[in-house]
Amino acid sequence: MKVVAINGSPRQGGNTAVMIGWILRELEEEGLETELVQLGGRTIRGCQACYQCFENKDGRCAFEEDAANEIIAKMAAAQGVILASPTYFGDVTAEMKALIDRAGFVNKANGQIFRRKVGASLAVARRHGNVHVLATINNFFLANQFIVPGTDHFNTGFGRGKGEVLEDREARETMGLLGRNMAWLLKKING
Repeated sequence: MKVVAINGSPRQGGNTAVMIGWILRELEEEGLETELVQLGGRTIRGCQACYQCFENKDGRCAFEEDAANEIIAKMAAAQGVILASPTYFGDVTAEMKALIDRAGFVNKANGQIFRRKVGASLAVARRHGNVHVLATINNFFLANQFIVPGTDHFNTGFGRGKGEVLEDREARETMGLLGRNMAWLLKKING
């Protein structure tokens, strides 16, 4: 079984990457294959509502000149998907929003290719807005028939400067629990 984690942060190796790493370590300890995809430094434009994906029905967005189709294909091939974003003005990054909009259209145009995959969200914030980030990502998951595991707290961490989230002990514990719950659920679903 494979889990692909998508880091919506433009900053490589920052707080969002640290938190993803905590989850991926748990998943790997449970014997799952993992892959990290970094959105930072890549272009992903927003959905143009052209509906070509509904006409083509090829599991792809009709716009081919950016990284979206490569990432959508990785999401479709995996059994689990982690979407992670820092908080930018109370929501996900523009790159993450563009990806989930386009992936959602492709999913619906192609017979629900994400149905019953396990989806986990996480957010990083300096001070606030993280709950809205989780809502944006979880709304995508729920509207596209992902199954979402829970934890005993919100899937968030706090930090502004690079590496500050390392001081957030509760975030580390929550990400560990999220990784274990995700692994358990994947094993139950995929036998």
